[in-house]
Amino acid sequence: MLDWMADPQIWASLLTLTVMEVVLGIDNIVFISVLVARLPAEQAKKARQIGLGLALIFRIALLSVLTLLVGLTAPIFSLFEHGFSWRDLILIAGGLFLLFKATHEIHKGIEHEEEGAKAPVAATFAAVIAQIIVIDMVFSVDSIITAIGMAQQIGVMVAAVVIAMVVMYLASGTIARFIEQHPTTKMLALSFLMLIGVALIADGLGFHIPRGYIYFAMAFSAMVEIINVLAKARRRKVNLPHH
Repeated sequence: MLDWMADPQIWASLLTLTVMEVVLGIDNIVFISVLVARLPAEQAKKARQIGLGLALIFRIALLSVLTLLVGLTAPIFSLFEHGFSWRDLILIAGGLFLLFKATHEIHKGIEHEEEGAKAPVAATFAAVIAQIIVIDMVFSVDSIITAIGMAQQIGVMVAAVVIAMVVMYLASGTIARFIEQHPTTKMLALSFLMLIGVALIADGLGFHIPRGYIYFAMAFSAMVEIINVLAKARRRKVNLPHH
């Protein structure tokens, strides 16, 4: 019964899939971090926990209906000689939602700066949770269909998803605090969401953009921003008056 524990292929599959799920979950974390930034501190933490909890529930629920998910990749109609499946439509809708949300948030941020507002208008808790649910569903479909293609055993898929969600939960607080403490990083995060939105739409239209390119661009931009933040903090420390 425990023969699987001695099978190196299963462990290799678990490790590979877990890493892949963590990488795919970065999109989810960035989106949730941007949304909860408008909530009071206590509500932000609660919303982040609920959001990641729902992401885990959606992923495990989708794993329990694997036959339905396989059906989601079957073309339901063709347009311009390209067959569109339910997965394609979900990805396109999710990508459009990300583009709309990121553009709206960027506009709102710039508009407040121009008006000289001291703080952005707080979002309602229910509205934030509703938006998290929508994008959780989109990312969950993409994540689980990827898992199906990489692993054969449902136990490996569930274990990888749970481990990845634990890693995401542990990292989400740090990422959310960093975005909250450094306003310029929020604009960077929103630009990431626009990039991810374009990638989702492209996937839905049959033009796959290798995720490695996207994540490399995100990692490079994030490193530049971190260097800027550290340099700014150092300049502020040097310029402090000495007593």
